[in-house]
Amino acid sequence: MKSGLGRGLNALLDASTKQDDRQDTEKAAMQAGTLMVDIRKVEPNKSQPRQYFDDTSLEELAESMKEYGIISPLLVKDNGGHYSIIAGERRYRAARIARLTEVPVIVKDYSDGDILQVALIENIQRQDLTPIEEALCYKRLMDDFFFSTDDIATKVGKNKHAVISALHLLELGPHAQALAGEGKLTASHAKVLLAVEDVELQGACADTIVEEGLSVRGAEALITMALKEAAKPEQTEKEPEPEISEEVIYAYRRAEDDLKRALGSKVSIRPGKKKGKIEIEYYSPDELDRLLLLLGKVGS
Repeated sequence: MKSGLGRGLNALLDASTKQDDRQDTEKAAMQAGTLMVDIRKVEPNKSQPRQYFDDTSLEELAESMKEYGIISPLLVKDNGGHYSIIAGERRYRAARIARLTEVPVIVKDYSDGDILQVALIENIQRQDLTPIEEALCYKRLMDDFFFSTDDIATKVGKNKHAVISALHLLELGPHAQALAGEGKLTASHAKVLLAVEDVELQGACADTIVEEGLSVRGAEALITMALKEAAKPEQTEKEPEPEISEEVIYAYRRAEDDLKRALGSKVSIRPGKKKGKIEIEYYSPDELDRLLLLLGKVGS
């Protein structure tokens, strides 16, 4: 009887100790600024800069959460008992897949403008964005908060010219932008496609790059040949012009890269039968002034 009573008391003491430990843990979490909240009270950020979430990656994260939980809390704003996500929507989506009932959050009292800035910069710094999403983030920082390219570079810890180069991707046509937005085209492939001004031809080249899994150099060769074919007049009796060899194409690309490094801007070399063109792009009046200074052609 005594031993039975002892086991009963021990069980009660163990349960009490576990409850106290759990309360201590929850109290410590509260003091650290982390709360456990009902996932049904959490909602995505309507201004979320990230548009594409890879299903396979979310499933893998959900499986990890089932075993280990959510290690990094979501950053949220309290809207009277309901919480809008500032940063951590990918974790939120995976938690729903894992059927978690609660998620850890840290509540921040940010203004709407602060929320957008934090969401943009958090995504950029985590390198979770596709090239187009990243470019759109930069554009929104410029349009909504009047950031300069220097401001953005400082905020996200990137080179100013990398920011300008990313912004150029928004000049792509809708189809190429969509493929880059889905992560099917890398930033390097997308930059190569900027040489194709015709939207339909650009989209066709983008499809070929994705379908054939072309390297950046292969994409450059494809685009050079596509532009050459597009520039040909309709069939005549004239003999076809000789094709440009891969060695010559590579030499042009090397020359473009050398000029890009020297000028810090996008440069395109357009070879012709008798004459060619060198095109230098700029994104803002300040960028034009910088290029003019570099070229030694500043007016009086």
